[in-house]
Amino acid sequence: MTTTAKVWTENYAEMVHGKTRYWEAGAGYPTILIHGAGWTSGCESWVRNIGPLAEKLHVYAIDCLNWGVGDVFQQEFSFAYLVDHVREFMDVLDIERANFVGHSMGGWIVTLLSYESPERVNKVVNVAGGGTATRPLQNMVEFKVPTEEQIREQFANRFPEGTVDIDEVAAPFIRKNSLPGHGEAFASVMRHMTNPDTRIRYNTLRRMPRIKAPTLVCWGTDDQTNAFEMGEQTAAAIPGARLVPFEGVGHMLPQQAAERFNEVVLEFLTS
Repeated sequence: MTTTAKVWTENYAEMVHGKTRYWEAGAGYPTILIHGAGWTSGCESWVRNIGPLAEKLHVYAIDCLNWGVGDVFQQEFSFAYLVDHVREFMDVLDIERANFVGHSMGGWIVTLLSYESPERVNKVVNVAGGGTATRPLQNMVEFKVPTEEQIREQFANRFPEGTVDIDEVAAPFIRKNSLPGHGEAFASVMRHMTNPDTRIRYNTLRRMPRIKAPTLVCWGTDDQTNAFEMGEQTAAAIPGARLVPFEGVGHMLPQQAAERFNEVVLEFLTS
């Protein structure tokens, strides 16, 4: 990476469906980072965050089930399987309890996990998390595997210029394009996740008042994917939650405002 020192190791966890890729760095309290929903989401989503967070925490960035370059599960599924995939990952690595940082879809997943398995959750950072709105995103409904050029363009738009090596972060996703079954497996998750009945069933609003884990809500005021009002609603619904606005920042907050994000998250998780 250009200005991002590579301090992590890349590993694969042997799970029921096959192998799941994850990055690991640091020592201290276990902290699991969960990415958003796009085809180009995965461990690389946290490339500007894992090093600074690992200075005080034992950090794991994981690829969700049917994301990344690990093995895929050929079945139409979404939230129930995605949440249990995180629990299984913890079991495989013998992590009894952890902090969680979830961005977008990851925020939705950690909210459901906090509700279903409070004994596994220490503290939560919800970053522009989904779950409070039932509308599906059109680019998820109409999913098509992006071209190599589109993958590079997505990363170039996501990270401030010069902060990462675009070729390096894009390489796993370009390789994923050619892996048998990956496009179909990912599309099946998108179909299930964007089904209106699924989004109503797994809406987080009724669950949030029962969440007991200390929660920090981070949200960009210029988020065009999950509007800032959703952040206000999330912080108001979770008992004791604190909202930290990131002025002028969009949806890709951990990549776009990494320095402040890392500082805020570390302060919360280590205090």
